[in-house]
Amino acid sequence: MNQTSTTLPDPSTAPELFEGVLTRRVIAFFIDTLIMGAMIVAFALVGLIAGFLTFGLAWLALIFVIPATIVVYYGSTLGSSKRATLGMQAMDIVLTPTRGQPLDGWMAVIHAVLFWMTTWISWPISLLFALFTPRRQMVHDLIVGTLMVRRSPMERHWRASQARQAY
Repeated sequence: MNQTSTTLPDPSTAPELFEGVLTRRVIAFFIDTLIMGAMIVAFALVGLIAGFLTFGLAWLALIFVIPATIVVYYGSTLGSSKRATLGMQAMDIVLTPTRGQPLDGWMAVIHAVLFWMTTWISWPISLLFALFTPRRQMVHDLIVGTLMVRRSPMERHWRASQARQAY
């Protein structure tokens, strides 16, 4: 086992990290969906106008607007140093890696792709996983090796954990 897995927060010793995480995730999802919807409309309008200027050739690219928006949005927000989308930031939650690897843009994109796949295939099962796992992890969190926690208490937890390791 790597060192990171032993320093993962435990719901029994740090319940404030997991308090309301599932509800916050759902609200953050709706916020992010609204933001991505606005981005998709904007990109589609640009593609529509470009299609007229290119005699319809740019309209072929419109099929890539939705997937490209999802990849760019999650890659640039989850893959940033904040490790949270705009909706997650608003709800005070952050994505934390559990396997010792850094959370970079590619890991964020893989996380997002698995999230959308598991949600589209069977969102009730994904939510049930979150209800019955101690750390409220969904299917895609378990596969990728990530954990969603509250940001403000998490920062205090990691500072305390680093202080214990220093001694």
